[in-house]
Amino acid sequence: MTLDRRQALALMTAAAAGTPAAVAAKSNSKPAFAHGVASGDPLADRLVIWSRVSGLGTKSVPVQWQVATDADFTQVVAKGQTVADLARDYTVKIDVGGLKPITDYHYRFICQGVTSPVGRGRTLPTGSVKDVVLAVASCSLYPAGFFNAYQAIAKLERVDAVLHLGDYIYEYGAAPDDYGMSIGAKIGRVTEPAHEIVSLSDYRARHALYKSDPDLQAAHARAPWIVVWDDHETANDSWTDGAENHQPVTEGDWAARKAVALRVYNEWMPIRDPAPGQSLSAINRSFSFGDVATLIMTETRLTARDKQLTYEADLLVKGPDGKLVPDEAGFNAKLNSPSRQLMGPAQEAWLGQELDRSVKAGQTWQVLGNQVVMARVKGPQLPKVMGPEAWAAMLAKLPENYRGRFAKAAELTALEIPGNLDSWDGYPAARERVYDLFKAAKAHPIVLSGDSHAFWVNDLFDATGKNRVAAEFGTTGITSPGYGDAMPDAPLNEAYVSRNPEVLFTDQSAKGFVLLTLTKDSARGDLMAVSTVVRKQFETKTLSTWVVAPEQGGGVGPLKRI
Repeated sequence: MTLDRRQALALMTAAAAGTPAAVAAKSNSKPAFAHGVASGDPLADRLVIWSRVSGLGTKSVPVQWQVATDADFTQVVAKGQTVADLARDYTVKIDVGGLKPITDYHYRFICQGVTSPVGRGRTLPTGSVKDVVLAVASCSLYPAGFFNAYQAIAKLERVDAVLHLGDYIYEYGAAPDDYGMSIGAKIGRVTEPAHEIVSLSDYRARHALYKSDPDLQAAHARAPWIVVWDDHETANDSWTDGAENHQPVTEGDWAARKAVALRVYNEWMPIRDPAPGQSLSAINRSFSFGDVATLIMTETRLTARDKQLTYEADLLVKGPDGKLVPDEAGFNAKLNSPSRQLMGPAQEAWLGQELDRSVKAGQTWQVLGNQVVMARVKGPQLPKVMGPEAWAAMLAKLPENYRGRFAKAAELTALEIPGNLDSWDGYPAARERVYDLFKAAKAHPIVLSGDSHAFWVNDLFDATGKNRVAAEFGTTGITSPGYGDAMPDAPLNEAYVSRNPEVLFTDQSAKGFVLLTLTKDSARGDLMAVSTVVRKQFETKTLSTWVVAPEQGGGVGPLKRI
């Protein structure tokens, strides 16, 4: 989403000593584990455990860690000592090996007699497995609401791992017109630092703010997380060489900003460190869940993505009278260029190898942990669905700063073009190459996606429109506002489904997560919605449930609602 933003020069002024997190650290007299604990990147014999020690000033201190098979730590199976220091912002991360498959472990840290909260992690299974249960999350904008959906994940009776598909943090500031602050100012969730984050200390302080949230801490302590970034971990609508929300004149070099953002992400997230010589951006990796599934985590933002097309620059041209008119043919020629990259040749080759390996190993499902919606989705034709009078009446109710944007967007929906050029729809040739990999491997693909702040259940077909190649479950935001929040009276869900053959279901307003249950016979997606994000009291309900079965010889059957 393109947003009006900030006083640019203020963005560069925060130093580590001036951030609220740093001030708090200096004022404490003894260590504290104020940001909880987390585990991640589980394997059958390994688990990454993480925490951060606050209150150290500038000292480096030893930190002990323990892993046990019981919550009372009478059966400690691994232990050791590491150091918390300024170089890694006092975060500590241990890749614990020598563990047993499909086993629950408890872990904790101890510093100068102070003990952290206890976390729980589960190693991955090997061999024959009955089922796998995954919670799928995305898009948690701190000022936009309470993290009730994270609390709901923490209270799940069963969850083997939590997948976070990106936008774990957001980079925006706390000005009244910054994204989400119209809600945050009312409920007391104000972003820190108050400016847009750009520097190393900025990104560290923002991660610290998010991990100070008790609901997020509870979800991290509940189960291991498998994570990947999207755009807001760096800046909105990022690509390899820049971002919509990065202005080099006032915010410096993009490569430098990207480097510090990824450094901090690696410090603050329970993710396995890259191998020696490997870039921090090499985040694509896979996880094996016995004979049921391979989870393949892809990177679609920073390693190979070409700059997004825009309607303003690539669709509109001057007509004979000097007015801007759409050039659909010229736009589609650019859009469909085979040279446009989203994952890049190296990652595409790796994906093909992972799909082939998984199928030959006899694993039923090949699950793609992917950031952006993969289905073909054209914009909702609301004037047509609602009728011109109802549409005009609804527009009149919108805030003035939204009215013009949505009226202009409605004009574009009359064209046969994608509704979101930042998604896979903006890179159709790259998407088709992925579909070819699915078919070549005879895979049974389940695509998971985030980014859109909406729930989606999509049948994915290749360019012919005749061959179903995968099923897609798109998760909505934990809090981030969706299209439906801005237009609550519009029949958006109906308009999307009626226009787009691949879209079977969508909810553009609900907040929550997807609960994915995999067996050898089916993949089930429960769309789990929380009743509110602006109050701490909430209820969780299953909004909709869909199942899909693997097809003999590859591919998937039709998605069915149950």
